[in-house]
Amino acid sequence: MKERAIRVLGDTVINQIAAGEVVERPASVLKELVENAIDADSAQIDVEIVAAGGKLIRVSDDGTGMSRDNALLSIERHATSKIREAADIERIATLGFRGEALAAISAVSRFTLRTRVHEALAGTEIVISGGKVQDVRDAGCPPGTTMEVRNLFFNMPARRKFLRSEATELSHLKQTFMMYALAHTGVGLSFVVDGQMLWQLAGKTTLEERLKDLYRLGADARLCPVHYRVGDLVVSGHVGLPDRTRSDRSEQYLFVNGRPASSPALFAAIREGYHATIPRDRHPIVFLFLALDPGEVDVNVHPTKKEVRFRNPAAVRDAVSVAIRRALGGD
Repeated sequence: MKERAIRVLGDTVINQIAAGEVVERPASVLKELVENAIDADSAQIDVEIVAAGGKLIRVSDDGTGMSRDNALLSIERHATSKIREAADIERIATLGFRGEALAAISAVSRFTLRTRVHEALAGTEIVISGGKVQDVRDAGCPPGTTMEVRNLFFNMPARRKFLRSEATELSHLKQTFMMYALAHTGVGLSFVVDGQMLWQLAGKTTLEERLKDLYRLGADARLCPVHYRVGDLVVSGHVGLPDRTRSDRSEQYLFVNGRPASSPALFAAIREGYHATIPRDRHPIVFLFLALDPGEVDVNVHPTKKEVRFRNPAAVRDAVSVAIRRALGGD
């Protein structure tokens, strides 16, 4: 058998492989772009979707914006303003930090970035197609950043075929938007789908008002407020009464330091908190927010940053279960 030659892959192939880890579907793109906008200290974030994200995902913000040099660096792999050295990974306080999302997204789409810092007279526009920079030019644009992702997976037809129906992909996009709208009530957000405004949410609001705007649950008497603190760990939010359950976890919203997150420890804590009040095959409705020292949380578990690990999972599990029991009127 003849030995096969080993070759170093080209940048285009490397970026497409990396994109496979970060960009699973249009909702993955929306997640990364909204996280960037929040990290940029934006007061307003506007989202526009066309054809369930297959034709267009546009996220505009009024945040800090970027100079031309920073804008060009932002589309390179492993380029980020969020961390400087390996030790910083132990205390991540931002939503993004891996420095690979924009490179991955632009590798599998027709991507346009427009950005301007507030003190500049003109901004910068960068046009990329399939990972290749097509143009870099001055642009007249408002302060902040707008990112447009068109024709997602146009250069990966096999990947495009694996996308679900428009209705399913739009459902995932809505879910992603709502998660970040709940986690960051200080930010105003809008969500437009195929030219129609679905949500226009005011900033500097409360969780209760956001719940009412998004789910019509703000005044629901069967949602119990959660307020519990032990040491530096704070658990807050709302939990549904045991008579309101679902067949899956689709209405369990968990946030750790403002980041939508999942963790086996949290799922176990929720089950313990409800104890024997619900059947094993049912899941309660919960909106839970954990705030703790960033050094106590590992968010660098997976490229999508979906799962977190706790330095002391037993303590977190106990705190969440106690918080739920007290909210429901237990000990």
